[in-house]
Formats: sequence, C-alpha cells, structure tokens
Amino acid sequence: MAALALILYVVFLFGAFGLRVVLHRGMTGASGINGVLRGRPGSAMWWAGVALVLSILLSIAAPIAQLAGLDPVSALVTPSIQIIGIVLAVLGFLATVVAQHIMGPSWRVGVNPDETTGLVTAGAFNLVRNPVFTSTVVSFLGLTLMAPNIIALVAFVGVLISVELQVRVVEEPYLRQIHGATYIEYGRKVGRFLPGIGRFRNR
Repeated sequence: MAALALILYVVFLFGAFGLRVVLHRGMTGASGINGVLRGRPGSAMWWAGVALVLSILLSIAAPIAQLAGLDPVSALVTPSIQIIGIVLAVLGFLATVVAQHIMGPSWRVGVNPDETTGLVTAGAFNLVRNPVFTSTVVSFLGLTLMAPNIIALVAFVGVLISVELQVRVVEEPYLRQIHGATYIEYGRKVGRFLPGIGRFRNR
C-alpha cells in the first residue's frame, strides 16, 4: 500500500501542479507560480511557506520510509482504513483538479502583491472559500491512511497547520486588499474550509 501511496503522491503533484502550470501558461502566458517562501524571514507569511514546503516533503518521504522498512502504526493498518484512504486520496485529487479548473485564469500558487486576479465565487467556491485547500487536505488524509507511519502523521499535522497559515496570513489579507468590501461580504456568507464554518463576522 505504501508503494501505491507514493504513486498517488506523484500523480497528485503532477496533476495539481505540473499539468496545471502547463494549462495555465496556455491560458495566460504565465505559470501562475508566485512562490510560497515570501515575506521577511521569520514573519508569519514566511513561516506559512516554510511549513507548506516541509509538510509536502515529509508527506512524500513517509511512504518511501515505509518501503525502506519503517513500521506503520499498527492500529491504522486494517483493510477498511486502507480502502478509505484510497477513496479519500482519489476523490480529494479529483476535487482539487475540478476546483482549480473553476478558478480558470485566477488560479495561482502564492500571491504576487502587484497582480490582481479575479474573485471566484462560482461552483465549489459558492460552498467554501478555499475548496482547493479543502480537497488537498482530504487527499493528503487519504494518502496518510494508506501509509500510516509516524512520519506521515507528523506530515499531515504539518499540512493542516500550513494550510491554516497560508489562508489566514497570506491569502485572506491579499484578497481583502485587492477586492475589499466585495471579498469581505463574500466571506460573511461562505465558510473558510467547510460550509458555514469560518465565515467573517459582521463588524
């Protein structure tokens, strides 16, 4: 199962990033990759990028380590959990690709303060403000369950932390600055990662 998890990690990274960059360049002439290690070293934005990079690297290292002999957490090694892991990994990947497609030319990785992208509120974005992050977490949860060793568990916690940081200290301040009242009103109606949860409070 660790071998399949590693293959799915590669498929996820290729489909959600590599192929997406090719498609985005065809639409806009730009890669859409603005980088995640931005901001002053030690700042919240900088740590958000560091956490994201480290958690992805650890996530990929987990199935490799298990294939090399690292024992999985025995309580998580059952046929039902493994099947749930595969289902979540595949569905999360497909949902990520769909959400990216809905974003169209507004898709990007990281923010460029000098760039203005459109505010996407249709489709999945009418249910949650960050469906790409939500579906990515679902996919990584599935991959963690497929190769559930200590590295994978630590990596998944890192994914959760990095996603929270990326959205709260990078994405939301940028979108507030670019779209102002329009984004704030959208945030009052639509949850951050799950429907109805994490909406902006009326002030």
